[in-house]
Amino acid sequence: MGNENVVQPEKQAAMRTLSGARELYVLISLCTKMPFVMCDPETFDDEIFIYEKEEDIKREGKRFVDQKIPLQIAKVEQKDFLNFYANLFTMGVNCVVLNGYMPGEYKLQLSDMVKKPGQKLPNGQVWVENPGLHLTAIYFLQEVRRQKLSELTDELKEMQEEILADYGKGTYVAAFHENNGVPLLKQKNGDAFQPVFTDILEFRKFNKDNQFKAAMVTAAKIPEILAGEAKGVVINPFGINLQLPITKRPVKKEPEKDTE
Repeated sequence: MGNENVVQPEKQAAMRTLSGARELYVLISLCTKMPFVMCDPETFDDEIFIYEKEEDIKREGKRFVDQKIPLQIAKVEQKDFLNFYANLFTMGVNCVVLNGYMPGEYKLQLSDMVKKPGQKLPNGQVWVENPGLHLTAIYFLQEVRRQKLSELTDELKEMQEEILADYGKGTYVAAFHENNGVPLLKQKNGDAFQPVFTDILEFRKFNKDNQFKAAMVTAAKIPEILAGEAKGVVINPFGINLQLPITKRPVKKEPEKDTE
């Protein structure tokens, strides 16, 4: 029997390419502001596309643009590689396609490239992530915002139900300010939504200036911390920007005591 731990030469070459690159180029969905994700119809891997050269990603990415999928190209520098790959774990992505649709294409499992983050955090912090919700929301929004549908298809309705079910089971990162309470994000029509985050990496995008502290909160508790003027929550406003209409739960009043 052969040694199952032997790494194929093609895989070794692909991993060397990724680890040794000074920069890489990735397809970003304009619908989600996240890496464009596609499900492989044979393996059912959830894939993103990375290229070594900008001219290659421009040429090969055109096939998606021709399908009216709105994309842009982002450059990832070497110093940001680990953070980029960590973000893929929290998105629910499990496969990286290197130089897709080219003769040297190679598909790598994310877990073979880097270790999943979050096992140990400083100061007793708890790692929170919601990859199932995040991934389904990405697929849902890539289609809804691309097609600008007035009515959802049956498949998208099923995705919407799955999103709501996953949301209800999740734990999230909420932002708060010690003096000013919770932040609110106003829409063009004046409606305000309270931001919550699927994971600490999405929270950090929002908290670049370190104005806010993070609190872990379950979906069941979110109505209790919702600001009175909020129409609901917006999940990952600097990413998928998914709005959910959540109603604030009224505070229960203690029954008045008889003073007679």
